[in-house]
Amino acid sequence: MAGRRRGAWTGRGWDAAPPRPRTSHIGQQDDPDGQPAELAGTAGPVPRSAGRGTVAGGQEIDEAQRARDICLRQLAARPRTRAELAAALRRRGISEETTRSVLDRYDEVGMIDDAAFARAWVSSRHHGRGLARRSLAVELRQRGVDPETARDALDGLDEQTELATAEELVNRKLRTARGEPAALFRRLVAMLARKGYSAGVAVPVVREALAAHSTEAAEFTELVEEDGLIGDLPDPDAGRGWPT
Repeated sequence: MAGRRRGAWTGRGWDAAPPRPRTSHIGQQDDPDGQPAELAGTAGPVPRSAGRGTVAGGQEIDEAQRARDICLRQLAARPRTRAELAAALRRRGISEETTRSVLDRYDEVGMIDDAAFARAWVSSRHHGRGLARRSLAVELRQRGVDPETARDALDGLDEQTELATAEELVNRKLRTARGEPAALFRRLVAMLARKGYSAGVAVPVVREALAAHSTEAAEFTELVEEDGLIGDLPDPDAGRGWPT
């Protein structure tokens, strides 16, 4: 068997791509859902039905052990929510009863903790990518975190922190941005919108940053509302998409 998978538990970040499948000494590859190479080799696929499967050489392995192996390989890549692990087991044909039993045990011993996952996800994605509460809530929902747990995690991200992050994002972008003030204004507002910031945060932050950027930009920001430019920007709160 190949050595320990590179990158496991090394803090590569939430955005890191999952490790590439490893290859055994006989050229077999690990299954993308974490199935060991021995279970995917020349002996044929492991049965998807509940009960016992057969590995190369005729050794039997029960469904619960298969489920544990899949979960451990999933968790070696990065922390997972209970829903993500359940989906991985379902793809491998593990029965609902076995899935529930294995994941309940993982809950008991702390190997699955959706609340801790959500808090770490919010902190990492906000500070690493500058995402706002709106986008973070969507990502947590996609990973199966229940609404109450997600709300508790997002409560740790207060409005002042979110505002400071938006200002940092805009100021960083302005250091290298080129173009007319009107184009810069729309581009910067669109950038914040894609990260989940509301119009009430994005527009004032961009106006203030542009006003300090140059004399020409400052003059433009004074005319923005008079020319109706802000009113022309789509507002996600009104059910319309932001510019891209």
